[in-house]
Amino acid sequence: MKGFFKPKNVKKYKGNAKNIVYRSSWELSYMMKLDADPNVVAWMSEEFFIPYTDKATGRFGHYYPDFWVKKKDGKVFVIEIKPHAQVKEPKRGKKSQRVFLNEVLTYGKNQGKWESAKRYCDKKGWEFVILTERELGLW
Repeated sequence: MKGFFKPKNVKKYKGNAKNIVYRSSWELSYMMKLDADPNVVAWMSEEFFIPYTDKATGRFGHYYPDFWVKKKDGKVFVIEIKPHAQVKEPKRGKKSQRVFLNEVLTYGKNQGKWESAKRYCDKKGWEFVILTERELGLW
C-alpha cells in the first residue's frame, strides 16, 4: 500500500506537506495519528537522512527515518516502523538458503541504520524508537 498523505493540520508538518509519502498501511495509520494528536506540535516523514554503514556489506549509505516527531513537552523522537520479524536476528530454521540470506542482509542493513540513528539521536538529545505491529496495536 503506497500513496500520498494529505494532513488536516498542515502547519504541524515540517517539510513539504504536498509530498508526504506512505509506504504501508502502518505508516498511513501513524501519519493520521500524528496529524490528529494535540500533544504533537511538529512532525515530518523521511525529510532528513542519517549516514550509516551497512553491517552486512560494509557499504555507506543514507538512512531516511520514517518519522521525526516533536511533542508539546519539547521531547523529540525519531521513529522507524518495521515488522517485528525484521527487528530480531534471523534464525535459519527450515527456510531456503535464499530466503535466509535475504533476511540476514536486511537485518545487517537495519542494524547499521539503527545504530547510527541511536548515536545521532543521543548527540541531539532525541530518542530513537522502533515501532512494530505490537507497539502499533496491530498484533
